Amino acid sequence: MKIKNILLTGVAALALASCNDYLDVDAPSAYSEEFVFGQKTEIERALNGVYAQALVGDLYGNAYQLTFNYNSDVDIQISSDGIHKHNTYARYDCDDEGSDILKFWAAAYSLIEYCNKFIASAENSKFYVNNDNDPEWSQDGQVLQWIGEAKCLRAMIYHDLVVMFGDVPFTFTPASKREEYVIPVTDRQVIQNALIADLKEASLNMSTAKNVTVERCSKEFAQAMIARIALTAGGYSLRPNKNDSRSYGNMQRPDNYKEYYKTARDYADSVITAGTHDLKAEYQNVFVNECNYQVINNDDPIFEIPFAKESTGNTGYIQGPTYSSYENKTTGVWGETKGNGRLHAFYRFLFRDNDKRREFVNGMWYYTYRIDATNTQVDSIIIRNDYSVHNNKWSKLWTSEGSALGNASTGSTGINFPYMRYADVLLMYAETANELDGGPSDPKAVACLTKVHTRAFTDGDADFITAAVANKDAFQKAVMDERKWEFAGENIRWRDLVRTNTISEELMYSFLRYYAAGMAGDSGFEEDINLHDGTNFNYRPLTIYYHKYYATEGTDQQKLMAHRMLKNQLYGYVVNAAYSFDLMYPNQSLPSLRLYNAYKGISQPTTSQIKTFGFSAEGWSNAKFYNWFNDATAQPNNQCKYSFFGYIRTDDNNNIWIIRDGVQEQFNDIPAAETLPAVRYILPYPNQVIQRSEGVYKNYYGY
Repeated sequence: MKIKNILLTGVAALALASCNDYLDVDAPSAYSEEFVFGQKTEIERALNGVYAQALVGDLYGNAYQLTFNYNSDVDIQISSDGIHKHNTYARYDCDDEGSDILKFWAAAYSLIEYCNKFIASAENSKFYVNNDNDPEWSQDGQVLQWIGEAKCLRAMIYHDLVVMFGDVPFTFTPASKREEYVIPVTDRQVIQNALIADLKEASLNMSTAKNVTVERCSKEFAQAMIARIALTAGGYSLRPNKNDSRSYGNMQRPDNYKEYYKTARDYADSVITAGTHDLKAEYQNVFVNECNYQVINNDDPIFEIPFAKESTGNTGYIQGPTYSSYENKTTGVWGETKGNGRLHAFYRFLFRDNDKRREFVNGMWYYTYRIDATNTQVDSIIIRNDYSVHNNKWSKLWTSEGSALGNASTGSTGINFPYMRYADVLLMYAETANELDGGPSDPKAVACLTKVHTRAFTDGDADFITAAVANKDAFQKAVMDERKWEFAGENIRWRDLVRTNTISEELMYSFLRYYAAGMAGDSGFEEDINLHDGTNFNYRPLTIYYHKYYATEGTDQQKLMAHRMLKNQLYGYVVNAAYSFDLMYPNQSLPSLRLYNAYKGISQPTTSQIKTFGFSAEGWSNAKFYNWFNDATAQPNNQCKYSFFGYIRTDDNNNIWIIRDGVQEQFNDIPAAETLPAVRYILPYPNQVIQRSEGVYKNYYGY
């Protein structure tokens, strides 16, 4: 059952019980702290108010999914600006004047205050504290669960703040109980240790997702968060050089990192051993189910941000194909989708053949409306041949017509976002066991990797696992590749690159793929890209042939069978015939495109193939790809030059520069990975926050 507007109804209960100084409200006696936390129905309403603080657009409703999902070899926000900007976080280029960063910071600490207030008040209630020394008294299990949920939400937002900002102001004490006005900045490792200890204690009294739903924080989520925080704490992060104001800092990991890895392994194992989650559903159905407001409590999702339909959350509005909206339109029931949560144009070439995730996730077309000869508005489908592709994991268009929000709707889709999935837990176990054991000697680690990988392949792809277990490095690479293929759009890839200290190298190659394509394969870096990717960069198709397809045309079984039998020729790569394209594309009411030559540089379809497929009399169309060279300037287009602006870019003289501590260095040959400069992924404290701290807070990292 989907949680709907009940979360929002709880805002008043906790807000009116909160500190006046913090929220600037007057608490009527009916909503005093004693009243709210003196009866369980009101405590639950107050907890709903805590959840509601996480749903806002400045946090998980929008910003987490888009604004602060940084560019990598998976996710991308294209930019054509050749100058510094305040708010271009995704390209590692911002400053403390950015408006989005201030909104995120304020929303994050508002959520923390709500958590702190709820936890402190609940732990002071009669359900938690025995004031009468009654031998029959025991703590209320339901209230302990609710306290655990608030602690999970607090750990979640503090974890994200630490990843994004490094050392941050930290407290578990609500404003009304603190003596200091300015919360002191605390070292990230101290914060992580405190979060881990807090969740360890809380998890002991929490219920499983089966009993509370994955729209609430469960025992499994608490344990999975311990694993995620510990794995992050044991990984690399950018540390400031406080003696040099110009320095971007240095990548470091703690000396005792293996202790954190052991914690991550043990708590990932706790989730696995419980047996309450699985990977039974097809990969794409995990996300299509979310788009249809189906909450599955015993499969891949462990915790979903519980958005409310027509009220909160832009999941499925950000992602999926663009679907244009015009006034007075008469067709369609889904309403506008922006489709601006995009994927790297070359991401799809990094998959292994036959990976079903590749076909589902990489969206190659979008929709607009056009007026036909009878003055009727009809859907028009357009191939996406610019600098990115759509992320098709979620879309309003995947919602059944009966549950759609209507043709006038935009955001506030109410589609949940999976903050934690079982696939992540399995891969955390595999990675940590490999590191701790010095190789893939633990059969359970191999089984975890195998379980995630084989879900995406009809034939299981046994060769991948055989190669992965060769040694420690091969297994680590396999796990990281699996995470790359598994978590597109989930604000995970750049974080994985940071903690494994591979972000500098991967950003360099992410840029070079665009640059080399923009130079029409004449950049001089093609062989380096081939070696790094294990593919032939020049084998990518420069022309893709496509054919509009309606699902109704597939009712002719002869045509449908011919299509499936010859799919390997149609797409230009081998896909298991049992996996029908008609299952790959969730919306069968809208037209889709049949693509030829999408992944391999081969010739256009033959006349006999066209006749065999025979879907309509319109024939085949084609689109040019990677036509990104500016003849007038003899340079790649700006989108290829500036989308990684804060780390690597080109200038108007076609020189490539890589940024070290704010200074441009000439980039001629591929340097060794260990000599690359650090990526300034850490965000600055907002300027207004620094001003209000009266000098207590200070930015480093060259800001």
